[in-house]
Amino acid sequence: MNTQTKPPMIKAKHQRLVLIVFAVAALIGAGLLAAYALSKQAAYFYLPSELVAKPPEAGRAVRLGGMVEKGSIKTQPDGVTINFFVKDDKARVPVRFSGITPDLFVEGSGVVAEGRMEGTTFVADNLLAKHDEKYVPREMKNMSTAEAKAVISETK
Repeated sequence: MNTQTKPPMIKAKHQRLVLIVFAVAALIGAGLLAAYALSKQAAYFYLPSELVAKPPEAGRAVRLGGMVEKGSIKTQPDGVTINFFVKDDKARVPVRFSGITPDLFVEGSGVVAEGRMEGTTFVADNLLAKHDEKYVPREMKNMSTAEAKAVISETK
């Protein structure tokens, strides 16, 4: 009887190699699957000039960021829908939004609108208002710097 068996050390190395190859293949597969799923759900960020130059396909979820043009906010008769323009230094885009606007949403302020293009109008599902770096809560607006620091240190 001539049976040739592999030494136990070679067999263990072979099993380890197979396990490593399988783990790497599984990680690559999971990464590709995640990338494919995210590509369908990702909301890309556009500036008004980019949106005008190369608009996304109709219905694709995107974010539009820029400044709310002064004098452009118009409330519709239903009292819930507003139309306004978002602009940058090169272009302006008409936006329609139905819903409650954030407190910081005012003319001349920064805004990020999440939604999609319908023709030449951007239809926003959500508005995110930005404040500048000089933002101060209402309660602290009339305080001096020393008073504000005292209030902050008391709350810690």
